Amino acid sequence: QVQVVESGGGLVQAGGSLRLSCAASGRTSRTYAMAWFRQAPGKEREFVAAVTWRGVRRYSTDTVKGRVTISTDDAKNTVYLQMNSLKPEDTAVYYCAAEKDLVVLPSTDPTDYDYWGRGTQVTVSS
Repeated sequence: QVQVVESGGGLVQAGGSLRLSCAASGRTSRTYAMAWFRQAPGKEREFVAAVTWRGVRRYSTDTVKGRVTISTDDAKNTVYLQMNSLKPEDTAVYYCAAEKDLVVLPSTDPTDYDYWGRGTQVTVSS
């Protein structure tokens, strides 16, 4: 079993920045992919970014492109999501997830992810 715990959410003004953290523990593996998704009220969960422990990164091609950076701290088993130039439409619960059956690239489909955190709220005021 793998546990993932998010932190770092909060209230920020439009144009500001936040860094989210995701700490993974338990039976983690360097073959997993780690990803961030987000879900706004009334909307489906959408992919934001993903990374493998070997450093392969994948980003959403539309909503957050150019404004987020995903990174890892291998020693801490932690994944970060740096978000800049935040907009009110970025307001959502942000979830961290782990994909254990990684093939080549991390998946953008939330149903491919096996372990999920409880999420951290990000609210961007205008």
